[in-house]
Amino acid sequence: MKLLIKHGRVVDPVNSTVSIQDLYIENGKVVQLEKDIRQEADQVIDATGLVICPGLVDMHVHLRDPGLTYKEDIFTGTAAAAHGGVTAVACMANTDPVVDSPEQIQYIKDKAAQANGVHVYPIAAVSMGMRGEEPSDADALKKAGAIALSDDGCNVDNANLMRDVMIHAKRLELPVLCHCEDTTMVEGRAVNEGSVSRQLWLEGRPAIAEEIMVMRDAMLAEETGAHVHICHVSTAKSVDIIRRMKKRGVAITCETCPQYFTLTEDEILTQGSMARVNPPLRTAKDIKGIISGLKDGTIDAIATDHAPHSAEEKARPLTDAPSGMVGLETALAVALTYLYHTGDMALSDILRRMTINPACILRLPTKGRLAIGSDGDVVIFDPDEAWTVEPNRFASKGRNTPFGGKTLRGKVKYTIVGGEIVYREGE
Repeated sequence: MKLLIKHGRVVDPVNSTVSIQDLYIENGKVVQLEKDIRQEADQVIDATGLVICPGLVDMHVHLRDPGLTYKEDIFTGTAAAAHGGVTAVACMANTDPVVDSPEQIQYIKDKAAQANGVHVYPIAAVSMGMRGEEPSDADALKKAGAIALSDDGCNVDNANLMRDVMIHAKRLELPVLCHCEDTTMVEGRAVNEGSVSRQLWLEGRPAIAEEIMVMRDAMLAEETGAHVHICHVSTAKSVDIIRRMKKRGVAITCETCPQYFTLTEDEILTQGSMARVNPPLRTAKDIKGIISGLKDGTIDAIATDHAPHSAEEKARPLTDAPSGMVGLETALAVALTYLYHTGDMALSDILRRMTINPACILRLPTKGRLAIGSDGDVVIFDPDEAWTVEPNRFASKGRNTPFGGKTLRGKVKYTIVGGEIVYREGE
């Protein structure tokens, strides 16, 4: 397959450059990137007025497969990824059964091979059954194809177990992705501790529950030398802690999600359980801190924490509904709308946090970049086009998004994996 993309605005997030160029992909690899390429091609795309950049890398996705496929499966999840310009996803281990064995890793790889071509990278559990009692066999899991360890969805409360896992992960060169919330301080609580929880007469999830565990895992990273990655950072103080620990030379990285730089806890008052996420939506002050962390590079990546649930589950009362929202099909547009079009961040800086940075964190050397010889994984989008989020039109089984009905700017036109078009707008 020979694919020629003409006259696009190529954004290189590695070198922070923007230029009008053509892109030629042959046999799944980028072979030319320059102006006015004259080559025979099986297909030509006119990208005039559009942005061309590496396919997005989403390092935090819940595909719900195996076992919870009424919420999502690998086929629908990768279709949703393609609709959102995402060409590589890392899927979390909180499935049923938990991904804590080589057999479960192989199941994911085999099923992904039958999907639409979007790359799926399994993340294995830190502990058996994600119970936080016994470490998983990290050696066997890495050999089977796991790219990282995480009990995301559950905090590893046992510091001694986490320390042992980090020591082992350091030797295996596996990053450990940490869900940071002290279980004893948040269990059974639906919303941020603050004005909204008081209005609703509910016990809240305090910000300090996150910040304590961020500090603990950062200190364990410093002591063990392991690479620790903090998932879904939601508070300004968490950003401050990570910033300080980075300055000390600790091997720590982190991500945030679109909801944490756009929505406050007040969303709960109008959207109820649709706005229940874990960790919870915080305050305007926290949003300011998150954006500051994105701008200065403290926050390395923007991930979705794509967490589909059934309509019946999300229709339950706030205190009984599961936490989570889908994000694969809206993340790029949300980031463009709230960071690029506001003037807070340059386009290349936003894309760096959605391409090369997560690829580097997960040690995926061929992903997240556009250069001669790199994989032909590309997204082409209109950064200015306005559209209204219609969850019923999602490729994902999940419709649970607080962005439903909102107008966003930034529309994916093509998603290309290995030189093959896996999504084209309107098809």
